[in-house]
Amino acid sequence: MEIRQLACFAAVAEELSFARAAQRLHIVQPAVSQQVRRLERELGVRLFERTSRRVQLTAAGERLLPEARSVLSAAGRTRQVAAEIAVGDAGILRLGTSQGLGGRLDEILSELARRAPGVRVRLVAATAGERLEQVRSGRLDAAFVRNARAVAGVELLPMWDEPLAVALPAAHPLTAEPAVTLPQLRDLPLRIVPRQDNAGFRDLIERACIDAGFDPLPGPAFTNPQDTLAEIGTGPPSWTVLYESAAAQLTVRRVAFRPLDGLTAHTHLAVPPGPPSSTLRLLLRACPTAS
Repeated sequence: MEIRQLACFAAVAEELSFARAAQRLHIVQPAVSQQVRRLERELGVRLFERTSRRVQLTAAGERLLPEARSVLSAAGRTRQVAAEIAVGDAGILRLGTSQGLGGRLDEILSELARRAPGVRVRLVAATAGERLEQVRSGRLDAAFVRNARAVAGVELLPMWDEPLAVALPAAHPLTAEPAVTLPQLRDLPLRIVPRQDNAGFRDLIERACIDAGFDPLPGPAFTNPQDTLAEIGTGPPSWTVLYESAAAQLTVRRVAFRPLDGLTAHTHLAVPPGPPSSTLRLLLRACPTAS
């Protein structure tokens, strides 16, 4: 039995798709199928029921999945400890970040440097989905994520709440308001981050609009903050939502930012389940000072 066989089994079990499991593991689908078949032969049990339309765990697969996850988690911790040993006692903390953490991140890193001056921090920027996957796979020690949804193999520790800001054309009448409510935006097209980049944030905004009594009008595609804001300032009226800390770092001509009343985003620290590494413990001790 090999670790890669268990990794393929767990990925297929969680995705219920050989194709999505291959995409998650960054290998081709035939390789995933081959590793699962080898594991089934070695164990002498069938792990999945496969049809042309769906993949489903067998009873044996359901019983074995927690054990496979436990082995994979232990292997990840072993690799992590080995990496810490390789770089010496100081260690390296691989930390996933996103745009707009700003002063919060500065405070946390300053406190970490005060507590553990020997720890080197390697910041990694990626989409929210990529950060969660890298924590799950052991490529990141931890990651800050906002409005994250539960992911197998990742523990989400609550950190802080953050206000949101609406971006509007500077000439729009709503910019005369000190703050904007969602019902005031019901007739304007919404530009929202793609679901594959940040499903949690998209769900937050769409659910809040529905709770406010309307389905948001779909607007042009959200590409990246700078280009999207430039188009909001020069094109037909539309709106988007940013974290207030991210909006404070942006200056875009012909665009105005206003607080979004009554809605906040939740920030979590995504970490591997189980006992934290020594460097992760230091990070956790540094985090409360920023809340």
